[in-house]
Amino acid sequence: MHLLKKYIGDLFLPTRFFVILTGFIALFIMAFYLRAIFGVVVIGCMAFMALVAADYAFLFFPRKVPVARRITAGRMSNGDENIIELLIRNEYRFAARVTVIEELPAQFQDRKWKREISVSPTQSARITYRLTPKQRGAYHFGDIHLMVSTPLGLLIRRCTSPAAEEVPVYPAFMQLHKYELFSNAILQTEGGGHRMPKIGQSMEFEQIKDYVNGDDIRRINWKATARKSNLMVNHFVDERSQLVYSIIDKGRLMKMPFGGLTLLDYAINSCLVLSNVCLKKGDRAGVITFSNTLGSVLAADRKATQNERILQLLYNQTTDFLESDFEMLYLKVRSLIKNRSLIVLYTNFESMSGLNRQLEYLRAIAAHHLLLVVFFENSELDSLTLSHASSIEEVYIKTTAEKFAFEKRLIARELMKYGILSLLTSPKKLTVNAINKYLELKTKIG
Repeated sequence: MHLLKKYIGDLFLPTRFFVILTGFIALFIMAFYLRAIFGVVVIGCMAFMALVAADYAFLFFPRKVPVARRITAGRMSNGDENIIELLIRNEYRFAARVTVIEELPAQFQDRKWKREISVSPTQSARITYRLTPKQRGAYHFGDIHLMVSTPLGLLIRRCTSPAAEEVPVYPAFMQLHKYELFSNAILQTEGGGHRMPKIGQSMEFEQIKDYVNGDDIRRINWKATARKSNLMVNHFVDERSQLVYSIIDKGRLMKMPFGGLTLLDYAINSCLVLSNVCLKKGDRAGVITFSNTLGSVLAADRKATQNERILQLLYNQTTDFLESDFEMLYLKVRSLIKNRSLIVLYTNFESMSGLNRQLEYLRAIAAHHLLLVVFFENSELDSLTLSHASSIEEVYIKTTAEKFAFEKRLIARELMKYGILSLLTSPKKLTVNAINKYLELKTKIG
């Protein structure tokens, strides 16, 4: 069976073969009426068969055949262009025309991917293409098929290079470098603005010093006092690194798609980049996910490995299409986050009634932490609100779209009324707007 597949199963006949064969059939029919050309047609047919046999020998008898290799990164970035390279090596001693057929992961739904190249004898060629995944998870690449022909092009041999591999798609880690400059940015604010309440309330030890009048006697260091024979006190300063928690809602409203990505994916990508900026600014970043139950929890830290731990945590987050439980979230935040922190809550509200159901719990969280609620504009409605209505139906549709857009702004205003910070943004501008808001708060806090 192996020999049958090698010498027959991988043989394909191109369009050129059938065109020439059809031409000879037509000539034989003509020769039936014009006997003078019969001999010439027979000689031409025999020459064609000889060329086909030679083409077959060139393609199937050499020991070495063209091979291909796929070069990918260890992981791909969700929502970004990822570069994939194919290295094709021609082991034949003649220039080969190669049609490369790549088996892409099922997520891309592309079964017609192919490229045509010409490769010199015993030389290599490189094909570069880009893939933009739209969801996280494992992507399975298949084998690489090379449809090889000689310069004659009468036959085609399929050479399959085993290249099956699994490549994980992580949240958009490529954007970490893109937005890294934000960590050095300082936003300018107008003088005389209202100073925000401090995020953190914890203190860190600085030094032991001599006691002076006015120092807190509760901070006397009795061991140091015994050694020095005079009163010594511990001196503390406000901790410079603040706690920043990104809380991601995985409820059903976060499954809405925009531009190929879901709101959950936009939130995850933004969370990863924002956490990286926080770590660069010296703050401690943590992540919590929830829906109807508590999901994953990563305590805020600023270790060198924290960003990788956040990336791994966000990799497998999915929505369960259930209603999010904000009461449960409040109770978990109170038990898990002891110190006052900046909490960036990625969620979505489509109506005032939806907000009002959860407003009590948001106000309770905001009473103990600096809460920033991030929710999304329905950017799909922009074209409707900006369109010109020329019929009653179009007027109705435009009015409805404007109503939804206006209600989003009302939600932001309602949150502000209760002292809750909000960020209403389009999904595509989420990351940059979230970073700017964080830097703005960082500047005000001082």
